Amino acid sequence: MSAKKTTSAVLESFGKISIREFPLPEIGDEDGLLEIEVTGVCGSDVGMYTGKTKRIEPYLPIIQGHEILGHILEAGDKFCVRHQVEKGDRVLVEFTFGCGFCRQCLMGNYRLCKELGRYGSYISCKNPPHLWGAYGQHLYLPPRAMVHKIKPSVPAEAAVIIPAVLGNEIRWLRQMGGASIGDTVVIEGPGPQGLAAVVAAKESGAAQIIITGMSGDEKRFAMAKMFGADHTVNVKETDPVKFVSELTGGEMADVVIDVTGSPAGAIGAIDLVRQGGTVVIPGTYGTETKIPLLLDKVFLKEIRIQGVYSHDMRSVVPAIKLVESGKYPLEKMVSHRFSLLEVEKAIKTIGGMIPGESPIKAVVYPKL
Repeated sequence: MSAKKTTSAVLESFGKISIREFPLPEIGDEDGLLEIEVTGVCGSDVGMYTGKTKRIEPYLPIIQGHEILGHILEAGDKFCVRHQVEKGDRVLVEFTFGCGFCRQCLMGNYRLCKELGRYGSYISCKNPPHLWGAYGQHLYLPPRAMVHKIKPSVPAEAAVIIPAVLGNEIRWLRQMGGASIGDTVVIEGPGPQGLAAVVAAKESGAAQIIITGMSGDEKRFAMAKMFGADHTVNVKETDPVKFVSELTGGEMADVVIDVTGSPAGAIGAIDLVRQGGTVVIPGTYGTETKIPLLLDKVFLKEIRIQGVYSHDMRSVVPAIKLVESGKYPLEKMVSHRFSLLEVEKAIKTIGGMIPGESPIKAVVYPKL
């Protein structure tokens, strides 16, 4: 196996991607090798490509791609026993995996591992086994990779968005934000995370789901309605604070999540949430971006501001079950498809750098 080669798209430096070959690694008793079926393009990939996410610079060059679906090509016996998988199984792979020994890992918070065990971002491809990102034909699976079997019948373009899109939103909105039966939930931003948040809010029992966006988001708004949103608000035409106030009799929303990636979203969330409510902040505003918040509003309203980062097994497992049920046609989010040779174009498309394109979700297939 080690004599064979594989191809990946490599972020060499900010704004520069090349196509490179790597040797396939030798697989031992405790690790594995994934053959990629499809990879999702995340908005965070745009920030890494452009340099907005400056903290990845020490790790360059890297292979991006952390929304991962594939088949186990090789795996050691101990790996298979530990993860309850076999060669040939179709699996999803979580973004983070952790070292297993630091305090955060021992507490179950492997998302926050000090060793930065994260696909597609904080591990350089300079040294073997090289394959730490899914913009390629193969992905290395260390002993602690978080893999989950997924039924062959699930459409690839629904399966691939489970961990880092729907899994994110189940954790962020339901498990961390506390969205529950009868709540009013406001979702700022109708991108893939916002659309998945609609599903998470609906499954949590929210009574009113409002999603905000801008002019040009008509297709996204229509999809949000299909997934269960009760109201869509174009903030260029309608004051969202006034809208939510009138809808709730002045009470405002129980939970607000900002997935716009814009500082304006975080600032506006403070006015959209009720007294004692929760604002969920996933971040991605920029490594060095400072956002002015009126903190007097936070303490006077006793708002809880909840930072959230990524997904974990506790949110990915229910996300898999939900997608396998076929209740929501999440594959309809995918609007653009690219080959491995077009990774740079895929990232630029999602980043709004290609004139005339209005993407919702893009995916990359490993064919050259």
